[in-house]
Amino acid sequence: MNLFILLLVVVAAGAVLSVQAAINGRLGQMVGVLRSSLLTFAVGTVTTGLLIVFFEPAHALTLLDMPKWQLSGALFGVVYMMVMVGAVPRVGTAVATVAVIVGQLGMGMLIDHFGWLGNPAIELSGSRILAMACLALALVFMYRSNARQA
Repeated sequence: MNLFILLLVVVAAGAVLSVQAAINGRLGQMVGVLRSSLLTFAVGTVTTGLLIVFFEPAHALTLLDMPKWQLSGALFGVVYMMVMVGAVPRVGTAVATVAVIVGQLGMGMLIDHFGWLGNPAIELSGSRILAMACLALALVFMYRSNARQA
């Protein structure tokens, strides 16, 4: 797949996450954070199960063959979902999303720099640090804008 097209798909996936956060935040207000999260994971489980049955090619290893630490990533999705469902109604979709991206970018830069979790090392550069600072500054401006309106 062309790198440009891949980046567009990733940007679109980010847009979908913001829509999901807004919908689930509202749902969480009405039925509760845990019920909203349960619905998301139940629908996701059924959908993913169907995709596996009909489209997933055979692999040499199964989930049971993998190192157990690699399975822990699934727990992080639960944390993300519950935090977003609780945060969006309080700070808004945009601020919650930018805050998540600040966290993702910061951790992503550490993972890249140190080559953690079996990933190739990518040196932390001045331009990466500047990008992080700009994003953190955007979060501050967005949060202050929300606070002024409230």
